[in-house]
Amino acid sequence: MMIVFLGPPGAGKGTQAELISKGKKIPHISSGNLLREAVEAGTETGKKARNYIEKGLLVPDQIVVDIIKDRILKNDCKVGFVLDGFPRTLSQAKVLDEMLRNLGNSLDMVFYFSVSKESVVQRLSGRLICGACGANYHKIYVPSSKEGLCDKCGGKLNQRADDKPETILERLRVYHEQTEGLIGYYKKSGILREISSDDRRIEMITKNISDTIENTLQKKSLIGRGVN
Repeated sequence: MMIVFLGPPGAGKGTQAELISKGKKIPHISSGNLLREAVEAGTETGKKARNYIEKGLLVPDQIVVDIIKDRILKNDCKVGFVLDGFPRTLSQAKVLDEMLRNLGNSLDMVFYFSVSKESVVQRLSGRLICGACGANYHKIYVPSSKEGLCDKCGGKLNQRADDKPETILERLRVYHEQTEGLIGYYKKSGILREISSDDRRIEMITKNISDTIENTLQKKSLIGRGVN
């Protein structure tokens, strides 16, 4: 079961990817997390990516592709994965298709998360992350017990550089300019499913996604057995 979660920053892809990953027992692969880990570790890839990430710009294709390819080739991805944040451009989508084709696989579904600009700004500008353990919080939705301090380790909570309002708007501009073409690409292939993530409870969205996955897999199973 190979799935892509597609949508603008702040649409809720990461949250849903984690939940679906646990529920379906397949890895959650976040291109953003992989890149941030590379930046924090000070790797060559991380150094190249840092300037783009902090300005809210898309990291060049080759850097992201190399990181994703290394992750997909690991043994735990043989049964499937939830890919979150990649592909972001049409060229990346074609590279991913080729990558999977070479492994004898293909994507089963692509979920597109639609969300308003206002919701994105509110969600992202309120996000906080612990500088010590990496735990995530939100000023409105998931506040810590003590303002500015992590409940898990007592570390200081910080706002990511790319979650400042002006950077968020730039990220949205870049997204709409370079990523929306993917919607038509996957719709044409018949694997796109749209999910509205505006003002809906997390568990409702999760159930919608899970039900869609199960229904799709059941149909594929029937077709595979020659049942129309």
